[in-house]
Amino acid sequence: LEPVPSWPANPYSHTNGFFTDMARTVIVGEAGDEAKKLVQTTRDSLYAGIKAARPGNTLNDIGRAVQGKAEAEGFSVVRELVGHGVGHMMHEDPQVPNFDISDKSLRDYTLKPGMVIAIEPMVNAGGWRVETAEDGFTIVTADGSLSAHFEHTVAITEDGPLILTAE
Repeated sequence: LEPVPSWPANPYSHTNGFFTDMARTVIVGEAGDEAKKLVQTTRDSLYAGIKAARPGNTLNDIGRAVQGKAEAEGFSVVRELVGHGVGHMMHEDPQVPNFDISDKSLRDYTLKPGMVIAIEPMVNAGGWRVETAEDGFTIVTADGSLSAHFEHTVAITEDGPLILTAE
C-alpha cells in the first residue's frame, strides 16, 4: 500500500474554485425499526429544510422546518453543531441552525439568490445534547442514543433551492 499523501497546510482553503459539502447516513447490516425510522426522518428533515430555503425566507424558516419534522416523529435535533455557508472556504458564514433560532441576528437573516449554504440536520433518538469523544474528533450523543446525519449544499436561486450535491 502507498502512504496517504499529507494534507496541505490549510485543507479548507481553495484558490481556484468552490467547495461543496454533503453527508449521508447509511445503515450497514441489520437495523431495528427505530434506527430505520431515525435515518428516514433525518433525511426527510433535510428535505424539509431545503424546501424552506427560498429567497425571502429566513434561516429560522429552515431551522423550524427541520426541527418540526424531526420532533413530529419523536426525535430531537442537535444544537451544538449546525450548517453553514459554503463557497471559497468549506465553512463560511452564516451559520445555519437546524432548530428554531432565538438569536435575532440569525433568526431574521434573509435568504437571497446567489447564497450557497450547507443544510445538515443531525437528529438523535434521545436527547439533543452531544459530546466530543476522547479522540477530540468523534461526536457522540450525550445519552448514548442513536443519531443520524444528512447534508446537502444548496444554492438559493430566484426559482427556489437548487441542490448542488444531488444524490
